[in-house]
Amino acid sequence: MQKINLYDRILYPLLTEKSTNLSEQNKIIFKVPSQANKKNLKTNIEKIFKVNVIKINIINKKNRIKSTRGRKVKVPGYKKAIITLKKGQSIDLTTGI
Repeated sequence: MQKINLYDRILYPLLTEKSTNLSEQNKIIFKVPSQANKKNLKTNIEKIFKVNVIKINIINKKNRIKSTRGRKVKVPGYKKAIITLKKGQSIDLTTGI
């Protein structure tokens, strides 16, 4: 049986303009593996960052075909999770995990 580490459920935080705007509402966006679910994410984030998670929304981005310089390129899909924290709590993403 394979031992699962806490950090296996969180790949990395997504730092975009939209995610920085959502951080004002105590929301943080992480890229997660395709097998991740809400229950595991909640327990792992609470243990790693020592915060209270109120809600988790998971978005599954599908594969797509993109045309670049006349060639068709396959862009792989991914899964991202929007984590809502308790009011007054935050995660400092600049320090790293």
